[in-house]
Amino acid sequence: MLATALTAGVLWARSKTGDEVCTRISVEVINGDSTSFVTPQGVLNDLKGQGIEVVGKTMGDINASELEEALKHSPYLEDADIVKCQDGLLLVRVSQLVPVLRVFDGDKSYYVNRAGKRMAANAYYHCDVPVIQGHFTTKYPPTRLIPLIDYVEKDSLLHSLVTMYCVRDTNNIIIVPDISGHVINMGNAQGFENKFAKLKLFYNRVMPQRGWNTFDTISVKWNHQIVATRRAKAVQQVFEYDPEDDEQAPDIETMTVGTAEDAKRAEQKEKSKKEEAKAADSPKNKKENADKAESKSDNKSNDKSTKNKKSN
Repeated sequence: MLATALTAGVLWARSKTGDEVCTRISVEVINGDSTSFVTPQGVLNDLKGQGIEVVGKTMGDINASELEEALKHSPYLEDADIVKCQDGLLLVRVSQLVPVLRVFDGDKSYYVNRAGKRMAANAYYHCDVPVIQGHFTTKYPPTRLIPLIDYVEKDSLLHSLVTMYCVRDTNNIIIVPDISGHVINMGNAQGFENKFAKLKLFYNRVMPQRGWNTFDTISVKWNHQIVATRRAKAVQQVFEYDPEDDEQAPDIETMTVGTAEDAKRAEQKEKSKKEEAKAADSPKNKKENADKAESKSDNKSNDKSTKNKKSN
């Protein structure tokens, strides 16, 4: 009987609330602080701008889910929750967008959150987040760089070193360090832990000896190598690197030195070797090689048989 009475009470309360007329809206910004760019009045203006009017309607005629979805479409909000209260109050709880990086794309600039949602930057709001310069698409969104950026932000040394990122293309992510005079080419956004390990080794072992103004580009994009381009001459210096031995110092005296064209030719030669090795492993080539080996073996046997006959 008690359970029945409670159920009846809940249904009666809901029915009463549904019949009540919405007389006011209260907006609460859950994650608002001193850097908040979302205000209660701004949320109300957003609803009004979408042609949504709730004051004067009965609570039963207000679709809370539709209101939440309408607010979530705002570029300034991450989440929204609508609660129908008694006494004609409609409570709107919202969470403002939390940027993790800022992108400069030509004359446009926007912030991005972890889900990839974009919010246009303006003069009225500034958030101290990592800066990226470059053009992004749906196939290559700025969120692809978040794991790399997170790694830098958690490392005190790298955090103090990196000032901004420049994305020329998917295979040339350039880091502009706080140390003037050179930039760092990370290649793509994969394997960044090993790349940063190479960079730290280079800073510790090579730069103090060669001079901090010797190179204009330090590339860690290739496996087991650090390629540094000298400022004074169009030459590149290649430093071998063993990822299994973080204490290894690059061989300063016997390092490979050549022109930029030499480096390109060496890279193309290495690429050709890999393609040839891949082709050699194909089933077709394996069969052809086996047939050639068998034919060669048969020819040797025939030559030996002929010699034996002549001898007899």
